[in-house]
Amino acid sequence: MLGYGQFCPLAQSTQLLCERWTLLVVRELIAGSTRFSELQRGLPLISPTMLSRRLKTLERAGVIQTSVAQGHSVYELSEAGRELRPIVELLGAWGHRWARSDLSEGDLDAGLLMWDMRRSINPDVFRNRQVVVEFEYPDAPKGARDWWLVAREGDIDLCLHDPGYEVDLVVRSSLRAMTRVWICEQTLNEAIRSGEIRVLGNPELARRLQDWLTASPLSKLGTRPAPEVVWKSTDQA
Repeated sequence: MLGYGQFCPLAQSTQLLCERWTLLVVRELIAGSTRFSELQRGLPLISPTMLSRRLKTLERAGVIQTSVAQGHSVYELSEAGRELRPIVELLGAWGHRWARSDLSEGDLDAGLLMWDMRRSINPDVFRNRQVVVEFEYPDAPKGARDWWLVAREGDIDLCLHDPGYEVDLVVRSSLRAMTRVWICEQTLNEAIRSGEIRVLGNPELARRLQDWLTASPLSKLGTRPAPEVVWKSTDQA
């Protein structure tokens, strides 16, 4: 990678963090991914070679630390990496306000959407019982049209194949409509009232679905008022 040839701390940090995929790898680590396979699920278009390269770069820079557990590499943020959380959150919030996707086909991914939902769900809503929610995306590519989220004992499992449990709710939606809900362009209840999303099954559970699914954490941050920044000039009058 070519550097900027500057000692400026901003130049030095952007040399490290602004390579393609690097900040998204950090985003996944902040979100709780620790295994190579988990990182791939959150970054479905990155090649294994590129992911390995970015992880090695971050490790050399002291942003992450690697250990081995049960024969698998485990990646965790170091103190330096954890300090990136507010930066990543601020960039995500800024992107929600000023650089939104137009949700064209190239930006829609059922696997990424469901993986993000699975790790951001509020498990407390259905803690005392097992709940199975099936998602149907008729417009998704073949092999990515049917998904199951299984909530039990505070844990959430994501299945691409029928887990064999009785389904409590079926959520039928276009991929674009559900993505709009997830990135806070409209609420789930608004999409249901408009007919863009249909929820079939247990009425009591359906009423609590909005609280269970919540929304993308970074998008939620972007719905809050931006902090006021006051720049102080060092110029002398």
